[in-house]
Amino acid sequence: MKAIVLGAAAGGGFPQWNCRCPACALAWNRDPRAPWRTQASLAVSLDSESWTVLNASPDLGGQIRATPALWPRGERHSPIGAVILSSAEIDHVAGLLSLRERHAFDLVALPPVLDAIAANPIFAAVPARRVAASASVPIMLAGGLEAELFPVPGKAPLYLEDNDPKLESEAGETAGVRISGNGRSIVYIPGCAALSDDLRAKVDGADLLFFDGTLFTDDEMIRAGVGQKTGRRMGHLPISGDDGSLAWLAGLPVARKVYIHLNNTNPALIEGSPERLMIESAGVAVAHDGMEMTL
Repeated sequence: MKAIVLGAAAGGGFPQWNCRCPACALAWNRDPRAPWRTQASLAVSLDSESWTVLNASPDLGGQIRATPALWPRGERHSPIGAVILSSAEIDHVAGLLSLRERHAFDLVALPPVLDAIAANPIFAAVPARRVAASASVPIMLAGGLEAELFPVPGKAPLYLEDNDPKLESEAGETAGVRISGNGRSIVYIPGCAALSDDLRAKVDGADLLFFDGTLFTDDEMIRAGVGQKTGRRMGHLPISGDDGSLAWLAGLPVARKVYIHLNNTNPALIEGSPERLMIESAGVAVAHDGMEMTL
């Protein structure tokens, strides 16, 4: 089984188009320690012929052009057989509009996410067969892969929030995805608001885990002067701290662990930074566009 990181950054990409925080400033200056990253998405295949894409970022068209494995092999063809959505956030669904040119594929998500797609008429232009996944019930995909979606603590998309959003909902607005084939498994969780025993049970024994690395510290955006919300308010557990995700990941019986969906303010984006070194010393990698991993 092969996984290709199409994009590793959180919404807005890195550098973000309207930001010159310290990390973005390095990226705009083309400092080699801060390579550019597009918005988070992952492609997985068992046979290298049919591919499943996890989350359709707004950068998906460019990501496909940068990834030969996803290029068409005929006059009207695409090796993309399925797209799985972990949420209905804009940076996870806007790229569906780049897949509207009459190529049929399966669009798989938990019901709350498909409901958000159905409520927006613009997505009627996307010729996908919508497949409502039941929590923890496997779905067969093209190319011999099997997918299992499961709720993780999170919240409704920003554009659907009310004045008092539930920040650790497990009603299906945010999902993790376990992709399996030939006795191997990859778990993809680009957004997670809290840790639990149930979540640990879902990731235990995976060969490869991609996990939410949005912010290094909870108040990172506030201290940088570029936002007014903490990471937890946005539905993302921070990396650092006694109750952060790094301490949790370090103790997981998972062979390979990778942070993905990194916000543009996250100093872990910078190679050689103290934050990056802390992550790597715990046995966790930081994703970059084009990263390929074979199981």
